[in-house]
Amino acid sequence: MKLALEKAWAYQGLTYPNPPVGAVITNNQNNLIAYGVHKQAGFAHAEVNAIKQAYYELTNDDKILNITDANKIHSYIQAKHNGLFKDKYIYVTLEPCNHFGKTPPCSELIKELGFKKVFIGTLDPNKKASGGFENLQKHGLHVEVGILEYECKELLEAFRIWQKKPFVFFKLAQSSNGVISGGTITCNESRKHVHALRDKTDLLVIGGNTVRIDRPTLDARKVDGKAPDILIYSKSKDFDRNIPLFNVPNRKVFIEANFEKIEDYKFVMVEGGKGMLKACKDFIQHYLIYKSPYNKIGIPVEFEIDLKECFSSTIDEDTYTWYVKSG
Repeated sequence: MKLALEKAWAYQGLTYPNPPVGAVITNNQNNLIAYGVHKQAGFAHAEVNAIKQAYYELTNDDKILNITDANKIHSYIQAKHNGLFKDKYIYVTLEPCNHFGKTPPCSELIKELGFKKVFIGTLDPNKKASGGFENLQKHGLHVEVGILEYECKELLEAFRIWQKKPFVFFKLAQSSNGVISGGTITCNESRKHVHALRDKTDLLVIGGNTVRIDRPTLDARKVDGKAPDILIYSKSKDFDRNIPLFNVPNRKVFIEANFEKIEDYKFVMVEGGKGMLKACKDFIQHYLIYKSPYNKIGIPVEFEIDLKECFSSTIDEDTYTWYVKSG
């Protein structure tokens, strides 16, 4: 389950409006066979990607590798599995879905493959998709729920929030010695990851001074994605309209002296420096911080809040870490 969590966290935010999910398949001695994650809404779920990879590892049938449509993966494996998974275990961070949406129900595939044991991190808070646990148990499979439940619920927190109200997180890039100003800080791969998140977010919030000084575009060009709407937090509405962010097609730009516009959106990223950190500290709970391995000339930022690490990984030479406000 720890491996499933680790793999799923790497897609936090990128699966919006779906939750990030990880799945791992082992043999009955708990030796790893394969893992899978849900990468994008509308595409194969974590369990299906794990089963697809495990099927290949166990059969060397490379035809499966060329199938990307979730419905076709289900059909191919149902026709070809020949009892291959009856002595295997599957670990999933979230209860397998039990409904037909853009993809077939994962609980049905797991049931038909007859896994020896199914381990679930936490039940699905989405009533429309839930019921996989009961379906599997009803058909005689050995199912255990609550494996690393706290950690699995922590992974799901963004999903839980944006189902009901805006999920807002603060994105920050800093040097090894804590400097967050003075131009580009992180590597190209980190900036590409930011653009992938911008492609999913509905609204990007930024401070007026940052806009005037940096004259940014704030789009998702590095992943050929859509540009989010922009809220410029500023008391003055006097801006040079030749700044690139004002000229991105199909985008709304708001200039407001408050954050009320956030309530009209579901998935919101805030970018900025020390001033924005201070302005948002009372209502933002989640922070995503990219850190370069290099020092930079400047004054290190001092956080006025206590943060607890949720997940950390590397992107090329940088590290990135998701935090939640503690206390």
